[in-house]
Amino acid sequence: MTAKQTVKAICEALQEKKAQQLEVLHVERLTELTEYFVICSATSTTQVRALADNVEWRLKYDHETLVHHTEGYESNQWVLLDYGCVLVHVFMPEARKFYNLENLWKDGTPVPLAELGLEEA
Repeated sequence: MTAKQTVKAICEALQEKKAQQLEVLHVERLTELTEYFVICSATSTTQVRALADNVEWRLKYDHETLVHHTEGYESNQWVLLDYGCVLVHVFMPEARKFYNLENLWKDGTPVPLAELGLEEA
């Protein structure tokens, strides 16, 4: 799968579990770490886990793509899923506001969900 196809699959999995404020940033020209950030919020710590679990499950079983690294499952305030070309950040609203990744990476290019063939939630 290409990076953009991976982003689409991730966003579909997040939308399936009702992710809030789903955003995609193309950051390839800003860092060597990854090509895209996918950022979303959850309404509860239970939903943080459900969102992250669904992304892992869908990519593994539907696309044969395994996550390279995960962090944050212990607190369920911010879960990071590292797929190499895409980093997925699932936040509780307070943690998202505190870390403010959208501002930190504001030089990244926002990717509208419609550009991925997805509807805005």
